[in-house]
Amino acid sequence: MRGPNHELSDFLRRARASVDPGRVRLPVDVRVRRVPGLRREEVAFLAGVSTDYYTRLEQGRRINPSQSVLDAVARALDLDTAGRAHLINLVAAGGATPGSPAAGRVPRAGVRQLVDALDGQPALVLGRRSEVLASNAMAHALFTDFGRLPPRERNYTRWLLLSGEARELFVDWAAQARAAVENLRLDVATYSDDPATWELLEELEERSPEFRRWWEEHRVQQRTHGSKRMRHPRAGEFTVDYETLTFPGDPEIRLFVYTTAAGSASRRALERLVPAADDDAG
Repeated sequence: MRGPNHELSDFLRRARASVDPGRVRLPVDVRVRRVPGLRREEVAFLAGVSTDYYTRLEQGRRINPSQSVLDAVARALDLDTAGRAHLINLVAAGGATPGSPAAGRVPRAGVRQLVDALDGQPALVLGRRSEVLASNAMAHALFTDFGRLPPRERNYTRWLLLSGEARELFVDWAAQARAAVENLRLDVATYSDDPATWELLEELEERSPEFRRWWEEHRVQQRTHGSKRMRHPRAGEFTVDYETLTFPGDPEIRLFVYTTAAGSASRRALERLVPAADDDAG
């Protein structure tokens, strides 16, 4: 795995290649296009900066673009909200000094009590690089008991990609795993100086061909809500919806709560997991 400067360069090159030149207002140019997307000078033109400046930015050199310049580049590349955030984080990470120790996180007591109080609703608290910091008995029954795994393996993305259990559990495994990889891209930019993050990436790159393929595409996604189609060995096939909540005083952790519609077949299926959750809690 490579550092944040390479990440910035790779992201900008792939974003530039994905823009259709026919959909943006560019000066007339009769030259034959030999590569997909925009040329560097065209991105610079659309962003209102010099070609040299944009080239240095795309090469991952240590420059300090203003917020207005980053906004202009994001517009030129037609980045969505997650892509804009990723660009800002990558530029900020380019000036970081790698090798700072990773901070082990333990959610405060009130957060853990909140997760346990969500009786009947699976809930997970994820930290940086999707590490599982807390989970309740229903989450253990629905997914797996992360607390019984070795500490370094208590990671949702790692479990999703490397566990045969997860591949069998999700009907739409590829979509779920890919979304987790694309979300991990955002964390890498935010925590680029965290050695544990790079250790995780190196393991996934070595052990998962799907991870290597999806990571190479350098797509980003922020998981805020969605659905998961399950094929559970005890409850059968059903769908759960999830919402992601952040804590204003601690934005590094996220609470994922999984729900089903009242009176639905999925609600009845989820309720069949309650006895197993009670046994786990006991």
